[in-house]
Amino acid sequence: MIDFISQKLNFLKAVALATYKEWSAYRTHSLVSVFVGPVYFAVQYFIWTAVYGGSNSLNGMALQDMIRYFGASALIGYLVMDFADWNLSMLVHTGKFLTFSLRPLHHRFFALAQKIGHRILGFFFEFLPCLVIFVFVFQIDMMPVYPFYTLLSVLLAFFMTFYVHYCLGLLSFWFVQSSGIRSVFNLVADIFSGTLIPLVFFPGWMQFVQFFLPFQYMNYVPAMIFNGSYTLGGVTMEIPVILCIQFCAVIVAFLISEILYRCSVRRFTGVGA
Repeated sequence: MIDFISQKLNFLKAVALATYKEWSAYRTHSLVSVFVGPVYFAVQYFIWTAVYGGSNSLNGMALQDMIRYFGASALIGYLVMDFADWNLSMLVHTGKFLTFSLRPLHHRFFALAQKIGHRILGFFFEFLPCLVIFVFVFQIDMMPVYPFYTLLSVLLAFFMTFYVHYCLGLLSFWFVQSSGIRSVFNLVADIFSGTLIPLVFFPGWMQFVQFFLPFQYMNYVPAMIFNGSYTLGGVTMEIPVILCIQFCAVIVAFLISEILYRCSVRRFTGVGA
């Protein structure tokens, strides 16, 4: 058992390192985010400052909490960003997935290792530069209220984002062209994950529905935990409670990805290989 785990970890390390080196050759792509992220944050800053006007709070969130929320949301996005759906789609449509179907290693584990390497690169070339800009240029306090809980929630969001996008990539086994579905999904995810606007500003019934969808666990939950409290649908939860719910949501997403994977690979014909 110990040898099996050690072998898995060594494989994960090797793939992550290879992915890091591969994408580091295109690190200027990551550096674009250093410009885009702060600009988007600045737009949100001015919009919400105008919206609040002289008000102390809106929907239970003070202006300072709102600004910190969007700062945290932007930084969390750099840490959990995923491309598993695009990669898997390319492998299926070109027939190159055949090489993975013949290996004893689950492709999902390979894809996870790739994401780890890619996000390590993002940590250095996207997360850290933007954190410095938020703190020293915008003068925003970016220290989480509960550092440990925030780190744990971001880790869970990392896995949730991966499993959801992997499930999305599995649609390539069923559809000739899935790029349109992925585009629509990414738009819906941006809206309902709280990236564009905190979910507490949605109608009550829509907030309630979010408890049963994966989106809030990808961004909204860790961003709210960063601010030190969690409220949705008129329900205020203790941080450990929402963390447990987020963990259960990740487990469900993992199980769904496994079921979809087993159903999808049966449809693979290796066309293009």
